[in-house]
Amino acid sequence: MEETILPVNPQTLSVHGHCDHAFAAVKRAFIANFEQGREVGASVSLWVEGKNVVDLWAGMVDRKGTPWQEHTICTIYSVTKSLLAICAQRLVDQGLLNLDAPVVEYWPEFGAAGKEKIPVRWLLTHKSGLAAVRNPLPFKALFDFDTMAKALAEQKPWWTPGTRHGYHLLTFGWLMGEVIRRITGKSVGRYFHDEIAGPLGLDIHIGIPKTELSRCVPSFSKGIPELHTDILKFIWAMVVRPYGVTLRSVINPVSIITERNSAAWRLSEIPGANGQANARSLAHLYGVLANGGVENGIEVLTPQAIERCGIEESNGLDELLRINTRFGPGFILPQARDKELFSRNIGAFGHTGAGGAFAFADPSEKLGFSYVMNRMGSHILVDPRPKAIVDAVYRCL
Repeated sequence: MEETILPVNPQTLSVHGHCDHAFAAVKRAFIANFEQGREVGASVSLWVEGKNVVDLWAGMVDRKGTPWQEHTICTIYSVTKSLLAICAQRLVDQGLLNLDAPVVEYWPEFGAAGKEKIPVRWLLTHKSGLAAVRNPLPFKALFDFDTMAKALAEQKPWWTPGTRHGYHLLTFGWLMGEVIRRITGKSVGRYFHDEIAGPLGLDIHIGIPKTELSRCVPSFSKGIPELHTDILKFIWAMVVRPYGVTLRSVINPVSIITERNSAAWRLSEIPGANGQANARSLAHLYGVLANGGVENGIEVLTPQAIERCGIEESNGLDELLRINTRFGPGFILPQARDKELFSRNIGAFGHTGAGGAFAFADPSEKLGFSYVMNRMGSHILVDPRPKAIVDAVYRCL
């Protein structure tokens, strides 16, 4: 679980990296998060038109005051979901996946309990009704991809698929991950590495090698967290429905809430939530997507696939989170509420992560952005820390 750690003293804060003069306001916004006592350690990166114009890191990674380093990486939580979505769109580009085909065409066992007509698209758009596993799971199930995939294949949906959407907090990863594995013969972590991270030289991992564990930093809380309205609604949903989908999504198995700083967590492939990365690599990836999908002859996605990423697929009251959410095919889109408009442009897409991690692409501006940190906030959608920096980005354009 997250440990408590005190915020960094702004008077002793050292900010490292580079920032183009035209984006000086972005650096000021980054520093302000520390000055306001909001941050412990973090990195932020921005790519515009294929150039890395901002790459900054600051703060500390532990109680000893060990400084955040250039190659420090941390858990990006649900930002990992967007990596799966990119993999899925790549398979569509390659003619290996049809999002409107029934899941059973790729994963026959999935058809149990009346799920034979669910299309792959509904897995990506949180409409399958499989947002949690009902039957109690053993502690170690979290680290066993096969166990989780089998449980979901046998599972009856929590609601009639396609009629509503509800955030598949962790199950998204096993559902889409198994489809990708059935098509490619590779785990999603291996596929992402071989097809995207490796060729582009990205420091992003779904299931990190043991040799890289020393670069991973733990997640911390900073005293008593502020209880944002959205998180209160989420907690209330667990209280009023103690056997419902919301509570089950975060306690089944219970290791979901106890093991997020463990080596087992980082070494396993939990593709809905345990990606390890720094802001530089995430912004790089999203920057490639925002700039046509090709870099140095390496095509990640076609322009058609990139356009699909920003098309609305789900919108309205979320069955799990109990707030309004808006999704594309595996991506969070700018929400209807003004404070959640992380981009001013139609077609922007990305994903938030528990605690405050965030990454997105804005093809209209040809920019890719990412922010990662080790202090856990309590906002469900876009955290105020990256949001303040994103606002500065757009002022600089």
